[in-house]
Amino acid sequence: MNQVRAKKALGQHFLTDLNIAQKICNSLAGGSSEAPDKVLEVGCGMGVLTQYLLQRKDIVTYGVDIDTESIEYLHEHYPDFSPRLVEGDFLNMDLKERFGERLKVIGNFPYNISSQIFFKVIENRDIIPECVGMIQKEVAVRIAEPPGSREYGILSVLLQAWYDIEYLFTVSEKVFNPPPKVKSAVIRLKRNGVERLGCDEALFVKVVKASFGQRRKMIRNSLKSQFGDFSGAEHRFFTMRAEQLSVADFVELTNWVAENKR
Repeated sequence: MNQVRAKKALGQHFLTDLNIAQKICNSLAGGSSEAPDKVLEVGCGMGVLTQYLLQRKDIVTYGVDIDTESIEYLHEHYPDFSPRLVEGDFLNMDLKERFGERLKVIGNFPYNISSQIFFKVIENRDIIPECVGMIQKEVAVRIAEPPGSREYGILSVLLQAWYDIEYLFTVSEKVFNPPPKVKSAVIRLKRNGVERLGCDEALFVKVVKASFGQRRKMIRNSLKSQFGDFSGAEHRFFTMRAEQLSVADFVELTNWVAENKR
């Protein structure tokens, strides 16, 4: 098998620039040759990034890809990698059961599921200390933006609650086959020191989503559809918009909602 056909339904755009593949690989911190870290590459494609990951002695690389054609290609071209290669859907994997207590994640993530991949990382934050991903530039900017930016949104808040985010570098559309219509970017997530947010964390997610659900409205009105009418009640955030609130502000708002929701 010479090439894997890129499938639009899977959001596949295969990286062709080896220098960028090497740079992405080098962006991930490792363990040591005596105690290597487990790393899972999501969406291995034709192994452009995989080949550099496999050269590192401070990590043990595993791979997952939903595309049967990619899996066959990788088995053929990287036979030593075969025992650690899984054909399946990363979004449906039980990461803790399969990989244990600590796993780093890396990949040239398909655009159409990049947000879902990050939600999966959040769900598994207790075992994922680091994630390096190449995604659509627009999404990368949104994730990394601080409060007050128009790009700041639901994923920004939820990821920044648990991870320190670094926007590493931008990648031209010209280094992919087929080229996407937008630029890409590589970001790095490193687990911060937060173990508990100090509020009902399931409610926190609901409050964040409701607040951004009608982001042009003030917080009082945004929360109404999910939590009822707070008219008559006062809170310092009620006259603000969602993008103005930090993670700590949303924690405070969540605790207020928990005490006052109807």
